[in-house]
Amino acid sequence: MANYISIDGGTTNTRIALVVNGKIIDSQKYGVGAGAGAEGKKLLESTVAQGISEILERNNLASKDIERILASGMITSEFGLHLLPHQLTPTGIVQMKENSEEVNLPNISDIPFVFMRGVKTECQSLETADMMRGEETELMGIAKPEYGKSVYALMGSHTKMIKTDSEGKITDFVTFLTGELCAATAKNTILKNAFSLENCTPEEEYLLKGYEYCKEKGINEALFKVRILKNLFSCTENQAYSFFMGVILTCDAEYALNSDAETVVVAGNKPLRNALVLILEEKSSAKIVNLSDEEVGNSVVLGQIRIYETKL
Repeated sequence: MANYISIDGGTTNTRIALVVNGKIIDSQKYGVGAGAGAEGKKLLESTVAQGISEILERNNLASKDIERILASGMITSEFGLHLLPHQLTPTGIVQMKENSEEVNLPNISDIPFVFMRGVKTECQSLETADMMRGEETELMGIAKPEYGKSVYALMGSHTKMIKTDSEGKITDFVTFLTGELCAATAKNTILKNAFSLENCTPEEEYLLKGYEYCKEKGINEALFKVRILKNLFSCTENQAYSFFMGVILTCDAEYALNSDAETVVVAGNKPLRNALVLILEEKSSAKIVNLSDEEVGNSVVLGQIRIYETKL
């Protein structure tokens, strides 16, 4: 099997991994992402060059031992290493392979790069317009034909709820500010003393209470009820946290519940992932798949390889 270097380029961080015989044997995260490119690309270029050099040296490998450097995410944005316009939905793994671009960047490495495009929807209205860079490769790393018509919930700072058809093609998706909303509200409002995001675990009863209350009354009122539960009803920290998470995840849950998916696959951030699964297992008639930490951790790299190795 071929050996690869994988680059998962985010806005804030860049993860570089070495794949030998289909297994990730080394990886390193660097605190420089495409966001730094807004002020010039020199720092990002030098960081990636250094990272590639370090990972090869640590593993006693030379450039000739690597088939390609596979790169996706914000590294293909206007602030990244190589700008690629988004591809349109519907799109699947064959189209992602066709729309990848092989590029030589000798100032960074003498190994050829293969950059993979992000995806966008038809921008006919504000309601239907959306875009992503990186989650499409994450999706290709976890998608399975046996899931059928599915919704993939990729939980994170900017959660992507992605619909696929029975052939695994992306037909539509929407972005929610789930993770950022969760952190900003829990740490920068009056709720910061009600519970700890780091130390609490979800309880199904109060998760569902938060979800149902938010559906009926809206997020603004529902969030303040977290404080009411803690101060006037003497709820535990865990119960307050659970109600809060039910409120935060209402949009995510509703998107999945209102789809006609046979399977809902939940990946990404573990606390958000586990809380959403509890809601969906109670409310949805679809099959709910909660991916393991290992499946989540390997998804981008595996997706990049699957796209690159797809036969046209």
